[in-house]
Amino acid sequence: MSAVAHLPAASSAWLPVSPCAPDVCLRAQARTAGPLRRAARLAGAAAVLLAGLPIALALGRTARRGAVTTWWSRLLLRALGIRIVTRRGFSCIGGSARARAVPEEDGPALLVGNHVSWLDPLVITATFACRPLAKAEVGRWPIVGTLASGGGALFIDRDRLSALPGVVADMTAALRRGESVAAFPEGTTWCGREMGRFRPAVFQAALDAGVPVRPLALRFLEGTAVHGGTGVHEGTGERAALSTRPSYVGDDTLLASVLRIVATRDLVAEVTVFPAVRPDRPAAYGGPVHRREARTALARIAEAQVRTGLMEPEEQAVAA
Repeated sequence: MSAVAHLPAASSAWLPVSPCAPDVCLRAQARTAGPLRRAARLAGAAAVLLAGLPIALALGRTARRGAVTTWWSRLLLRALGIRIVTRRGFSCIGGSARARAVPEEDGPALLVGNHVSWLDPLVITATFACRPLAKAEVGRWPIVGTLASGGGALFIDRDRLSALPGVVADMTAALRRGESVAAFPEGTTWCGREMGRFRPAVFQAALDAGVPVRPLALRFLEGTAVHGGTGVHEGTGERAALSTRPSYVGDDTLLASVLRIVATRDLVAEVTVFPAVRPDRPAAYGGPVHRREARTALARIAEAQVRTGLMEPEEQAVAA
């Protein structure tokens, strides 16, 4: 169990507070980028942001919005010095009468993952064509809000629990139109060494739209370049170290977070993709009680899968 600061309890049912804080959770980077590289990354990121504005304004609901957003997200992450590696996760859903794993399939899905950083929606949209669920404050940020809206982001005001049904309805409508939606059911960010509980509310959108839930585990690694998605240092056989540098927790500021990221060399965003799950006998969950039970079951299964993706190999062996 990592040492974390204990912050006050959440002020509402939809506004949880993680116990992570920058002064406790952030580790020094393994390798530091020089001043010229940092400046180049900042300049490159600024150029990508500015170039994306006319594209975001022109996209609207065009059929190519997902593909363009994926391409743009990859470009911005690359400008910041971040590389993406994807892995296939394995899961066994045993003893569950409420959900089952489904074969690989195309089509829309509710993508759910752990939440570490403001980078997470970029990482997911760079990996999948989807519409991320973001907090309402992001939509009010200069430039970033325009880019997020143009890229198809859905916004939630976490201070207003009464707005949640409307957000779930918007997610359901997008899923029914054939668009995947990405959400972070923890409701807040953690540093990456631990994660919070998955809250069931957003899983109702998958039930209402009749689409599967695909869990994703997000980790950030740093050190020597990661080879082939294995987390192994090239040429040394050593494993890359878990990085908390990209985390965005507690009273951290966006500027401080950006400066940490561009100062870190060989930063990799690792995405572990698990098999999708569907409710077993979805037609049976028509009543309020059964619907609540179904979304809670989906949340617990997805959370358990994501937790296995955050384990180090030696921890996975012990857990097995």
